[in-house]
Amino acid sequence: MSINTHTAYNSPLAEAPSVREPQHAPVAHLIRGDVIEGVHYGSVVVLAADGSVELQIGDVEAAFYPRSALKPVQAVALLRAGLPLDGDLLALAAASHSGEERHLSGTRRILELAGLAENDLRNVTDLPFDPVVREDWIRAGRLPSRLAQNCSGKHAAMLYTARLNGWSLDDYLDPAHPLQQAIAEVVEDLTGQSVARVTVDGCGAPLFSVSLHGLARAAARITTAPPGTPEARVADAMREHAEMVSGSGRDVAALMRAVPGLLAKDGFEGVQIAALPDGRAVAVKIADGADRARVPVAAAALARCGVDPAALAEFAGAPLLGGGAVVGSIRPARALEPPTTPSSPWGTHT
Repeated sequence: MSINTHTAYNSPLAEAPSVREPQHAPVAHLIRGDVIEGVHYGSVVVLAADGSVELQIGDVEAAFYPRSALKPVQAVALLRAGLPLDGDLLALAAASHSGEERHLSGTRRILELAGLAENDLRNVTDLPFDPVVREDWIRAGRLPSRLAQNCSGKHAAMLYTARLNGWSLDDYLDPAHPLQQAIAEVVEDLTGQSVARVTVDGCGAPLFSVSLHGLARAAARITTAPPGTPEARVADAMREHAEMVSGSGRDVAALMRAVPGLLAKDGFEGVQIAALPDGRAVAVKIADGADRARVPVAAAALARCGVDPAALAEFAGAPLLGGGAVVGSIRPARALEPPTTPSSPWGTHT
């Protein structure tokens, strides 16, 4: 599956990351009444604008699965293979959507452009991801569907790409399919390393294992690419249509709105990437997959790479309640905390 040189960057690929038990480190503390009640372990990497590692915590070189945080890279691969989408539909191709009507109608539009229908999708059936939308869906007596599943936009875009290239459609999720081989090459190109393992993601699509460092590097390469390139088109679409990438009220969309020029994408099992137009980037993996730690840790990492902490205040972590009163919070571990300033939402702790 490996390729010898980068398609876009013309530099040798590094070896595949080691498949081992990651040596994660504490990245967030659950504080209740000034006592550390719980500890979330994980790994974090912060890249400077020149691509050098500004900060690393835990094990950023072990092989891991980026889950849906890899979708911007997959979208770049689809564009390189001829997918003619831009704007909201391209954002949807890189989305883990909430199942709102805009997401369903957008997926239908992609399928219509391809001359295909919902029954051509091969992702799993599911209910909408957003709790409110899901409740309305169930109340209306609607059953799980491939269209409602949060990766349907990606799958529709994969089918469209396969149709345009004359590739078979029924087996487009087979890792040996030309579509998936093309995606694997771009994963290796943008991460700068060979893929360590291939498995199946929750939606049914092939999932490629890289390192956290490699994932951050890919995010930075997407945001720093020249205008008009597939990478820049993906970044522009996701930033301009943040709600298509996630949904109303989702933290990924809120984060992109709060920080001008930021590209952000989450993934199941506590994965988060974020990258700025100058190449500064962060990647986070929470070892236990906890969402409550993912966003505060990512926000603290962004502060460490120079984003104004005031712009990140709403992402510093939900308060911990006791008897209805605030008695604590999730706080990044000391190694992640930016210097305490009047505008810092984190403060200090032991």
